[in-house]
Formats: sequence, C-alpha cells, structure tokens
Amino acid sequence: MNEWKIPKRMTTALINSLTAGVVPRIGLEHVAVGRRAEIEAILRELNNIAEGGAGFKLITGRYGSGKSFLLQTIRNYAMDRGFAVADADLSPERRLVGTKGQGLATYRELLSHLSTRTRPDGGALETILQKWISGLQQKLMREQGMDPGQPEMISEVEKEIFAVTSEMRSLVHGFDFAKVLASYWNGHKLGNEDLKQDALRWLRGEFATRTESRNALGVGVIIDDDNWYDYMKLWAEFTAAIGYKGLLLFIDEGVNLYKITNSVSRQSNYEKLLTMFNDTMQGKAEHLGIFIGGTPQFVEDHRRGLFSYEALRSRLAAGRYGNAASNNFSGPIIPLEMLSSEEILVLLQKLRDIHAMHYEYTPQLTDDQLLHFMQEASSRLGADELLTPRELVRDFMDLLHTLQGSPGTTFESLVGERKQAEGGEQSGSSVDDLLAEFEL
Repeated sequence: MNEWKIPKRMTTALINSLTAGVVPRIGLEHVAVGRRAEIEAILRELNNIAEGGAGFKLITGRYGSGKSFLLQTIRNYAMDRGFAVADADLSPERRLVGTKGQGLATYRELLSHLSTRTRPDGGALETILQKWISGLQQKLMREQGMDPGQPEMISEVEKEIFAVTSEMRSLVHGFDFAKVLASYWNGHKLGNEDLKQDALRWLRGEFATRTESRNALGVGVIIDDDNWYDYMKLWAEFTAAIGYKGLLLFIDEGVNLYKITNSVSRQSNYEKLLTMFNDTMQGKAEHLGIFIGGTPQFVEDHRRGLFSYEALRSRLAAGRYGNAASNNFSGPIIPLEMLSSEEILVLLQKLRDIHAMHYEYTPQLTDDQLLHFMQEASSRLGADELLTPRELVRDFMDLLHTLQGSPGTTFESLVGERKQAEGGEQSGSSVDDLLAEFEL
C-alpha cells in the first residue's frame, strides 16, 4: 500500500464514478480484475487493425456485468498505443439509421468524442488536423531544410496533402472528403478562420443542407443519415495515413436497437449493422475497428434481437464446435461471464485500499469481512439472478463511505455478524475455505 500511489485526480474520478454506478473514464487499470482472455482476444484484433485490417466484435453481458467497463478499458489501452478512438451510447435519439436523423446524431456523438493519446477526453478533431499539417511542415523542414516562411513550403505542403487525399478519392465520398480537408488547409494557410470553421462543421456533420455546403465550401454533398458510416471508413483511412494505427468505434447500449418497436425501423438498423459486419470481415474497410456492447437478449432473441435478422444470425451464431471451450473468443461475439468469487474479492480489496488512500486513513476492513460482505450480498433474495458487479461495487462504496464518515459505526452493525454453520462450527476458518464454498 505504501508503494502504491495514485494521483488524487484519479482516485476522485474512480470513487465518484463507482459510487454512482458508472464506468470511470480514467484510472481503470487500478481496479481492473479478470477478463484476461477477453482482453487478449480484443488485443489480437487491434494488432490486425494496425496492420491494415478491420475488426468487429459484439461484447455481450447482463446489465452491470462489465460490458462498458471492458469497452472503456480497451478504449484507454488503444489510445495509449496510437489509435484514434471514438465512443457513443445508443439511445432513442441515436441509432444507426432513422427517419429523424438518429444515424447522423450517432455520427456527431462519435465525432464529439473523437480522442487520441494527447486529447483523451474527446474533441480531438481539430487537434488531429493540426497535427497532420504540423507534421507535414516538420517533415519538409527536416528532409529539405525549408523554412516555414518560404513560399516553397506552402506548395510542398500542398503536394503532401494531395498525396494523402488522392488515395481517398477512389473511395465512396472520398473526393468530397479530400476537398473539405483541402479547404481546412487553405483556411490555415490564409489565416481564414471562417473557412477553417466551415470545414470543421462539415466534417462534424453540422451542415443542414447541400446548398449551405456548396455556398461555404463548394462541396455539393453533406454527411447525413444515409452516408455517415461511409465517412467513418474514410476517417479510418485518413487517421492511418497521417500516423495513427487506425480508428476504433466503441458503440455501447446496443439494446436500444432491440427496443425499437417499429419492426421496419428495427430491421433497417440491423441491416446497417450487417453492412458494418460485412465491410470489416470482407476487407472493404481498412484500419477500422467496431466494438458494440449489448445484452444477450439484444443478440439472441429470435423475435426482436439480432438473431431475428437471418443474415446476421447466420454470421453471428457460433458454429458446431464454437462453444466447446468457454474462452474461445475468435468469433464476432465475446460473451462476458460473471466475475469469479476470487476476482470479486480482489476487486473489493482494491476499492478498500483506494478509498483509504483517497481519504488518507489506514484501511480497517479485513479480507474475512470482505468475504462476509460478499456472502451477505449473494444471500439476498434473487441475488443469484440479479446481483451484478455494478450493484456489489455500489453497495460496497456506500459501506466504505458510511464507515469513513461515521467513526462510531462498525462493520458488524451495518452488515451483521458472521453466522455459524450448522452444528456450531465456524463457516470457514480461512479466506481460502470461505472462497471454496462461496458463489456469486
């Protein structure tokens, strides 16, 4: 404990988020337990994406089982290793397609959360463009000894920009995407802030009409509900071309597609999901990773879930030998099992120590007391079906806050005394004995 130091900013974020039952954006590495096999499978996928491939994974699990935590962990890992990442939660207002701009709303959400290692909290769009232009200038200064003020520098930068964008022109909507990038460069070159902002607005999908876009940038198309995913493929190509390893999309709360009551609208969203799956599996996308979180019902329900769409079911369902091993995550679906009792205990130990570090006191709870807390939680009515790591962590954080804020309160007065087993014997003489009999 003495050698384990976490910045106050990080412990604050961890404690506040976990107390509220939401996934922290930072510090996840300090509370992560288990999921080794799942993470290794996703990291293999990232290696393929970095080499120019594409990936698609559905992370499934019950509410509170750790889907969002795993997605956030991979997001942070990917940023540290040179990927650009974007994340969004689906909702009634944000879908993959919709008649009221719900698909475009998802694109805007993803772009607003576009993040990199140097800009981990979102809003990295302009940072990426500035890094690109600055990198081109530094390259010319280094290789050709040019001075930033030389007229030749501008023409050489434009050649480099054309080299990147010309490769994109052959892609769907690539010509318009490249033209807007060139407009951003022209705004930068001329000191025309309005032109730069118009280019950024277009890239963020904020132009409402083609006429508005044509007047501002000379581009007769806009990003809309129908084509937003094509532009995500272009972003993946672009980020890889300027030095990132690729673009990863983390889309959570997929169950909101399952909840769409209109069957035609629901099927349209599943059709878009099928397009994403086919593109990544068939090599039609490069340097693009798509990770979607959802409940097992969202995937497996044959009436309204993904399996109700035959083209998806035939691609996603495990083959004859796919379920032979519980840790076989080579397929498109990664199902999350509940954490083991040992992993839960390790998690509670970490939370106990982080709470004590943050509030600067010596932790008092013993491992036996942590196990007693786990047993009490699992013995509640229906806990075998309803108890999840999220609920357990929230209850435990409440317990820690109460014990720390009320010095006269004891653990036993809140949780109760440990019960004795039948025959008067102690229910376990050690942590190992207790874990051997404990199930969550």
